[in-house]
Amino acid sequence: MPSVPELPDVTIYIESLERTLGDAPVRAIDLRSPFVLRTVEPPLNSIVGRPVTGYRRLGKRIVFEFDDDLFLVLHLMIAGRLRWRKKDSKPPAGKNTVAGLEFDHGKLWLTEASSRKRASLHLVQGESELEPFERGGLELEDAMLDQFREALLRENRTLKRAMTDPRILSGIGNAYSDEILFHARLSPIVWTSRLTEEEIERLFETSKSTMADWITLLREQVGDGFPEKVTAFRPEMHVHGRYREPCTECGNPVQRIRYASNECNYCAECQTDGKLLADRGLSQLMRKDWPKTLEELEELRGK
Repeated sequence: MPSVPELPDVTIYIESLERTLGDAPVRAIDLRSPFVLRTVEPPLNSIVGRPVTGYRRLGKRIVFEFDDDLFLVLHLMIAGRLRWRKKDSKPPAGKNTVAGLEFDHGKLWLTEASSRKRASLHLVQGESELEPFERGGLELEDAMLDQFREALLRENRTLKRAMTDPRILSGIGNAYSDEILFHARLSPIVWTSRLTEEEIERLFETSKSTMADWITLLREQVGDGFPEKVTAFRPEMHVHGRYREPCTECGNPVQRIRYASNECNYCAECQTDGKLLADRGLSQLMRKDWPKTLEELEELRGK
């Protein structure tokens, strides 16, 4: 299942845009799906002929900056991806190509591999018009421990919910929150109000180091090229997307909690003292027969 590109992925996208496009002017716009453009004023053609003056990240959004305080705000959502192609190349992904920006030396295409067109482009004018896209979450890179603690404890939430709330932490979603919680050896369903000071400090340091490590790894993998395989499921991950595969630390099978269209992956041995967390669908179905430990689960599977 695709997943919204998160902080490390968006960071690498922006670095690649800076390297590939620099301050090149937009020569033409190819809008292939009218649904992707969510604003009408100023008109999208306002950026044609203008050089890109900068790039920035707003949570999981990418912002292209132009003079006259014009900003093109891109949200890739779940299935949106950016593709860089030489000028004479065909558009990628056929019907999945929804928009393109043409430059002197190539084209930047936006694709969306989903029937539910959720990726969006907004062209706005003025810094104040960017405020609606700001969710207020803390930026981990520059955060201090007291800021992290205050944000985390502002509301009493389960830790998984808190880590993925853009009003609390900026740019972290389903995939990297699984990895952070694994490295912090914390249960995804513990209530934030029950965290000890030592656990908060450990989570703070782990959050910063996990994000920094992934940015470094993705940067090395992309090199001087452009990101082509942006995915939430990578072989280097320890728990996310690895349901029933052996934990990289203890060897026990990775578990999951399914909710809505997402799932949370965790290691029971490393994160929950060997206790299985109730999966909403299966636990309701099995009720009293739902296994409480890894040993009970293995016995059930062996029947």
